[in-house]
Amino acid sequence: MKIVIDARFTRTDHHDGISRYGASLIAATARIADVEMLVSDPRQLALLPDVPYTLISSPLSPKELFVARQVNRLGADVVVCPMQTMGTWGRKYGLVLTLHDLIYYEHPAPPGFLPAPVRVLWRLYHKAFWPQRLLLDRADTVATISRTTEALMAKYRLTKRPVEIISNAPQPDQVPRDAAAGADHSLVYMGSFMPYKNVETMVAGMAGLSGFTLHLLSRITPARRAELERLVPAGAQVVFHNGVTDAEYDALLRKATALVSLSRAEGYGLPLVEAMAVGTPVIASDIPIFREVGGDVAAYVDPASPVGFAAAVADLADREHWEQVSRRSVARAAQFSWEDSARQLVAVAEGIVRRRQL
Repeated sequence: MKIVIDARFTRTDHHDGISRYGASLIAATARIADVEMLVSDPRQLALLPDVPYTLISSPLSPKELFVARQVNRLGADVVVCPMQTMGTWGRKYGLVLTLHDLIYYEHPAPPGFLPAPVRVLWRLYHKAFWPQRLLLDRADTVATISRTTEALMAKYRLTKRPVEIISNAPQPDQVPRDAAAGADHSLVYMGSFMPYKNVETMVAGMAGLSGFTLHLLSRITPARRAELERLVPAGAQVVFHNGVTDAEYDALLRKATALVSLSRAEGYGLPLVEAMAVGTPVIASDIPIFREVGGDVAAYVDPASPVGFAAAVADLADREHWEQVSRRSVARAAQFSWEDSARQLVAVAEGIVRRRQL
């Protein structure tokens, strides 16, 4: 059985969530199955595993409507796309399309890297559910990454196709930090600065956290940075890094008291499980997907409460409690692995092949 995985959503400079998901899934699946990947820019290869690939048109090109003509020539039994937008006209292979979350129905602002015409279509697309249904029903199977999204898909009757979980996971072979060494009085946030990410509450909460420093790691526009800087309480320590390397992220994470995220909506919350994998406790907003990822290990707070956020941080200042949470975090993260995700994907592909042979 030959599986082709669409890697055309891989970034060319640094991973975002979709990019890392696809690259990690390709690497794990290639160890147990015959895998080839699709790329649309040779620069994407720098962030992808050493797997056979074919260069085809961009997923943002008008050619996407007829991309199956290019893919048919590869002889794939099953093609897996980490998004739901892959063209299907005339396909001769089994197809898995992926829906990660439904965030943009509630928070429709599109990612800034998309071209202006695509951003307009993005907003129109998320005004109703019927366009999503049309896209998803073109697949043989629809994949998603969490039980939370699976439940929402059922609630809104988004597809008639089988829905399967192909989970997200932390990077493999992470060596946990030494819990007995304790932590700096620092907090780490890794995520965008879109309004639904609710960074404002964390910044406001720093008013009650004398001696702690909040590190905001991601790239940020000058205008958005100026907005947030105006909200920093007098005397509070908030550092804008405007982008960090993976090595810098890892170093800050392994010293921090906690990784923090007070997002009002999330598709998965990969930074949470990445932090837990190295033994860094998590403080997160009390939303269903974070409960699914963090289980009974993470500390959950009202995303509208700066005081609640500060109280959760203060609880972790107790050395004995922090060490206990650190060790439990490692155990929780171990429940998610790319090896399991790869096995899930292969099982889905085998099921599609069997159904298409009937």
